[in-house]
Amino acid sequence: MTDRPRSEDISTRQRKIAELAQQAPELSFTTLAHHIDIDWLREAYRRTRKDAAVGVDGQTAEAYAERLEDNLQDLLNRAKSGRYRAPAVRRVHIPKGQPGQTRPIGIPSFEDKVLQRAVAMVLEPIYEQDFLDCSYGFRPGRSAHQALAAVRRQAMAGDGCWVIELDIEKFFDTLDKAQLREFVRHRVRDGVLLRLLGKWLNAGVMEDGTVTYPETGSPQGGVISPALSNVYLHEVLDVWFEREVRPRLTGRAFLVRYADDAVLGFAREEDARRVLAVLPKRFGKYGLRLHPTKTRLLDFRQSFRGPRKEAAGSFDFLGFTHYWARSRKGNWVVKQKTAKDRFSRAVKRIGEWCRDHRHWKVRDQQRELAQKLRGHYGYYGITGNSQRLTQFRTAVTRRWRYWLNRRSQRGKWTWERYRQMLAMWPLPPPISVHSSYRLAANP
Repeated sequence: MTDRPRSEDISTRQRKIAELAQQAPELSFTTLAHHIDIDWLREAYRRTRKDAAVGVDGQTAEAYAERLEDNLQDLLNRAKSGRYRAPAVRRVHIPKGQPGQTRPIGIPSFEDKVLQRAVAMVLEPIYEQDFLDCSYGFRPGRSAHQALAAVRRQAMAGDGCWVIELDIEKFFDTLDKAQLREFVRHRVRDGVLLRLLGKWLNAGVMEDGTVTYPETGSPQGGVISPALSNVYLHEVLDVWFEREVRPRLTGRAFLVRYADDAVLGFAREEDARRVLAVLPKRFGKYGLRLHPTKTRLLDFRQSFRGPRKEAAGSFDFLGFTHYWARSRKGNWVVKQKTAKDRFSRAVKRIGEWCRDHRHWKVRDQQRELAQKLRGHYGYYGITGNSQRLTQFRTAVTRRWRYWLNRRSQRGKWTWERYRQMLAMWPLPPPISVHSSYRLAANP
């Protein structure tokens, strides 16, 4: 594709949309579809993952690329004329934190992903002008580590705070489609885009060869899903907390949200209990239900901590347990370590991989395990989590040796032989990739 536009050209067009949205915060955009032309689709194709699982049609990215220009032009024509039909998404289940629990994920077809990406590229610059600073999930220039740094910084202000762990039960399965359409129409009234969004919301779900059409929810896993979930929770939680809740409180309060995971903090217990009492009614108004046991209020003040009180005065957010501990200088600070369920799940997956690939050449196994460790460090490698990282590497080395010894009855891997091999082909040592102090300085 020698005539493919540079990414900067599309970014310039997105900036123009963003500038108009910023200048007119009450404006509803009635003409947006003209931005989606063949160049826009090419860029959407470039930004779409090529190695992801296939949808119900079984088409791979490689097969789609064989006639890329023809396919994109045909996709554009069908999208603009209204002839595009959103195929059903293929539902799979992935493990959750609790043993035996799974999370349903919807996998669109590759072509559907490209078109969803194109529409998301139009919506993003508009809603980025509306979204509040408390929201971090699936937004350009924002990350989970920034959300973690924000929670840590806010929780350490003063003597700590009272924390509400907010857990929405089956968010993507229960959100109200009609309410979501209304939220979108606050800013977007373009008929082509609204028609496409409606088709994706009403697309069926294929599981075990059967297609169903749920009355509520939006399949988690689609390219457009994160944008729509942010629009929904922006109205349901973020704006409500900022404009209606915070002015009525007697003390300091904060909200940090990453997609459908959120933490609310309050300087005063009475404020926290008042908000906790009204949260179920607020979410119920929009078809959502808070998890009855995972949504909880806890005392996270520094003065509450003490010997053996870590479990009672700690909470989990984005895979990390937050707790009070002494710094190297002897000061009480909020620290973050890999949550137990995430740690156990990661170790289990490594063990399963070692079992399934134990007959690979040892050098090939080492390369793959090294990559998996670096990926683990890439997320969990934050300041203060070195002990958990070391424990994870130790668990990986032990499970690898165990499954190497299960290869055959001959050639047992004694610890001496195993250490010699690790000296030749070492696994990467734990490393803190993310500095909590640097993230706190650049929220």
